[in-house]
Amino acid sequence: MSEQADQPEPDRVPGHPHPRETRRLFGQEAAECGFLAAWAEGRLHHAWLLRGPRGVGKATLAYRIARALISEGPGAAGSAGLFGDAVPAVPTSLDPPEGCPVATRIRAQSEPHLAVLRRTVNERTGRLRTQISVDEVRGVKRFLSLSAPDGGWRAVIVDAADEMNASAANALLKVLEEPPARTGLLLVSHSPAALLPTIRSRCRTLDLRPLDPEALAAALAEAGAPVAAAEAGPLAILAGGSVGEALRLAAGGGVALYGNLVAVHGGGKGIERSAMMELAEQVAGRDAETLYDLVGRLTLTLLSRLARRAATGGETGPGSGEAGPGEAALMAAVARNPAQAALWAETAARVAAATAHARAVNLNPGQTIIDTFLDIDATLARARGAA
Repeated sequence: MSEQADQPEPDRVPGHPHPRETRRLFGQEAAECGFLAAWAEGRLHHAWLLRGPRGVGKATLAYRIARALISEGPGAAGSAGLFGDAVPAVPTSLDPPEGCPVATRIRAQSEPHLAVLRRTVNERTGRLRTQISVDEVRGVKRFLSLSAPDGGWRAVIVDAADEMNASAANALLKVLEEPPARTGLLLVSHSPAALLPTIRSRCRTLDLRPLDPEALAAALAEAGAPVAAAEAGPLAILAGGSVGEALRLAAGGGVALYGNLVAVHGGGKGIERSAMMELAEQVAGRDAETLYDLVGRLTLTLLSRLARRAATGGETGPGSGEAGPGEAALMAAVARNPAQAALWAETAARVAAATAHARAVNLNPGQTIIDTFLDIDATLARARGAA
């Protein structure tokens, strides 16, 4: 079941390889080994839930598993498998061999043994739908109702399962309850708690983790976006270990921009007015939509990091370390105790709501930035008083 090659893709970072085109997966060896171990032990379940933050490689792993099942899945020779099938030699890696025809067809979106369930384009608006509809699931059910011509394995990738509406989720549940033989269903999920409990209960899980700086740098290089060694650590912190987010940040100079945002806070003494006005002018310029979006996201990142630093009283655990020059000094000045943590958490929520409102009613970006930083300036004063 091929995909539409010319339609916008919700799971692609513009300008970079799609997960189906990515040959290597970095930092997720534990998840890959978990799947291969189940295969080797004859416990190849029909449905797998790939859980983890957005952009850490879940879709890439799903395509790697799909390729392996279609080209090497149980059914050739050997011991009995889950459905009584004969089992060939179990692969020791999910890396595709050189010249693998299945991998080639998957990259070309022409593999007849693979169906991909994801958001589609609304023909009236030309834009991607916000949800996966039940009609899309029905298409997958029709695909599964047909026998594979060679009796081999088929795979279905749901990317992302969190985006199914209620009707689509219930329709997919029926597939999970009565799975066809020699079929692997691979559900990508950024927020598994949002899925129906009955869907979760019918899947085996593979947990994918945020990438460390070394793995993230390797993944970025593989995606054609290498970063300097000095930027790998800050980029991993700002991106939350997500390759997808790191690609977006790297494209917009996110590390340097975050450093500028830290500097705007004046070491906790107050917002630097001249720097604030300069930033407001930049986001209000023509074709500055991407910069405006990035400034908003990184501002919320900084506020969240201030709240977390104040709540924990230290910099241990995920996201520890300095994400930009001067950040440690800023945190030491205004993010040291629970009272300050509450102030920063409230400010983050307030700024997020105000930014969403500004976008919804199309307010001037420059004025929105000014309003945001004046709000933060008032919080800086209160945080200094709560030190």
